[in-house]
Amino acid sequence: MARLLVSLFLVLSLCSCGNVEVDHYADQQPQLDLERFFSKPVKAWGIFQKRSGEVAKRFEVDIASRREGDALILDERFLYSDGTRQQRVWTLTPDGPGRWRGRAGDVVGEAIGEVAGNALRWRYRLNLAVDGSVYEVSFDDWMYLMDEDTLINRSSMSKFGVEWGQVTLFFRRQ
Repeated sequence: MARLLVSLFLVLSLCSCGNVEVDHYADQQPQLDLERFFSKPVKAWGIFQKRSGEVAKRFEVDIASRREGDALILDERFLYSDGTRQQRVWTLTPDGPGRWRGRAGDVVGEAIGEVAGNALRWRYRLNLAVDGSVYEVSFDDWMYLMDEDTLINRSSMSKFGVEWGQVTLFFRRQ
């Protein structure tokens, strides 16, 4: 029984790690303004790493944006290292100070975004196609503005609370 309690305590302790809120970055500069950052074409480079750390995919993304009323539309065109291509079109809508909502064809429901200082945190579920199957996975997506033209993105992907892997992206305004 004591081992079970110790094991449960360790699991709960590990689960509580990494609970930084976006407000932690409120004083960080430069301030991230999504509309301003995506007011020009953006090029991004990224990798997907499995839990083991192995890089399973490399990719490039070309992002074009436009405004439709209050919405910011991001048209992402992916080219993967194996030659496959993918498109995802995000519709981002402001939802009050420092808050955004996002929709895309493969996003389940709505993405919820919070901005503070130089940081943006997105949380959403995505239908991810892998080897002919589709899995619904959760993303905890953090973006950090480094300078006027550079944004770094680190995402954790999980299913049933178990991390499947991580995505790292570097965005550069053209």
